[in-house]
Amino acid sequence: MVLLGSGAREHALAWKLTQDGARVHVLPGNAGIPGSVPGISTTDFPAIQQFCQKHEVKLIVVGPEAPLAAGVADYFADTDVRVFGPRKAAAVLESSKVWSKGFMRRHGVATGRSWTFRSDQLDQARATAAEYGGEVVLKYDGLAAGKGVWVCSSVAEFDQALQEMQALNPAGHDWYSFLVEEKLTGPEISIIGITDGKTMRLLAPSQDHKQLYAGDLGPNTGGMGAYCPVPFADDNVLASIREAIIEPTLSGLRTEGLPFLGFLYFGIMLTPAGPKLLEYNVRLGDPEAQVLLASLGNSLLELIQATLSGRLADVGVRQKQGAFVGVVLASGGYPAAQFPTGFAIEGVEAVSPGTLVFQGGTKRNEAGQLVTSGGRVLTVVAHGHDLELAVEHAYAEVKKITFQDAYYRTDIGQRPTPQLV
Repeated sequence: MVLLGSGAREHALAWKLTQDGARVHVLPGNAGIPGSVPGISTTDFPAIQQFCQKHEVKLIVVGPEAPLAAGVADYFADTDVRVFGPRKAAAVLESSKVWSKGFMRRHGVATGRSWTFRSDQLDQARATAAEYGGEVVLKYDGLAAGKGVWVCSSVAEFDQALQEMQALNPAGHDWYSFLVEEKLTGPEISIIGITDGKTMRLLAPSQDHKQLYAGDLGPNTGGMGAYCPVPFADDNVLASIREAIIEPTLSGLRTEGLPFLGFLYFGIMLTPAGPKLLEYNVRLGDPEAQVLLASLGNSLLELIQATLSGRLADVGVRQKQGAFVGVVLASGGYPAAQFPTGFAIEGVEAVSPGTLVFQGGTKRNEAGQLVTSGGRVLTVVAHGHDLELAVEHAYAEVKKITFQDAYYRTDIGQRPTPQLV
C-alpha cells in the first residue's frame, strides 16, 4: 500500500500497518520511517498514480488533510486503486470552518454560537468580540496546520489575533473568511472514529495538549502531546457524544449526499450544558494518532479493509489495557514561522524496549546522521498500567533524547481531573 504523509502521525500509521502485515510505501516519508520514498509530494496525484502502477499498489491511506482537501479520493475514484479517506466534497468539513459550522447548524449537531465575517469586515468582528469582552475564539476559515485558532481573553488579544490571522491568507487571495465563536468552558477531548458512512467505530478517547507551554499557556501549536484513554470520558459521556454529535453528523452526511470513508475526528468540549463540537478533522489527529495507534489492540488494516467494503459493522475495536502517553520534542522557536534546524539528534537508540519513538521533523545530513528538520521533531510514546505510570515512563524516556534547543512540555497527561456536571 501507499501511505501519504511525512510526519510522526504517518510514522505511527506505517508502524501499525506494518505490524498488521502490510507492505507500506510512505510518500514522501522522512528519515525515520522505513519504506519512505522522498521526492513525491502528497498532492502530486499523477506521480502518486505512476508509483502505484509501477509497484502494483491497490490501496492508498491518507495521513494529512492537504491531499484530501485537494481531492485525492476523487482523482483515483475511476481507477482500481482504493483510497482510505473522504472525497473532496466531504473533506470540506475540515478545509472550511465556515462551511462545517453551517453543516452543524443544518443538522442539529451540538455546538456553540458563532458569527461569520470576511477580511473586509474587521470592524464588525471587533464589535462582536467587544460585546463579549474579548472572551471569544477566532478561527481562520481554511487549512492552517493546526495554527489557525486563537483563544482570546481580552479585546487586545483579539486585535492581536486578527493581525496574526492575516498572515495565513495565501498570496494572491484578495479576501478570506473567518469565524468568531463564543468561548466555551470545560475539558476538551478528541473523539476519533473510523466510518464507512453508516457505522462508526470509535478509537479510545484521547486528549491533546495544543498550547506551547505547561499549564496550557502560550500560542497554539499542532499539538505538544497527547494521552489515551481519558479517564473521565466514561460510557455515559460517550453515549451523550454519540447522541448529540456523532449520529447527527453521520445523518447529515447521508442527507447531503456526502459519502464518507475514513477517519473522522471530533474536537469536543464537555461544557456544563453537555458536549459541544468545536471542529471536525477528516483524518487522524497528530499527536493523538501516535497514542491511539499504540493502544489499538486489533488490526488497523482489517478495519480499513472492512470500511472500504462496507463491512465495518462486522468488525469491532479492541483497546489494549492501561494508558498511553505521547510527549512531543520540538525545535526551539517552534511554532514561529522560522527557527534553526539541522541539529544532531542523540539517544533515540537508548530508549527502553516497548517505548515508541515516532519521527516527524527529521532528516539525514550528508554524513548520514539524524538531524532536526522541522518543528515537531519526535513523539515519544510510553505505556503504563495507569495514566500516572504512563506519564512517569514517558518522561523518563524523553530525557534520554537530546538535540540543541530541544523543547517539550512537562505536564502532558497531568491536567487535574475535571468535575463533570
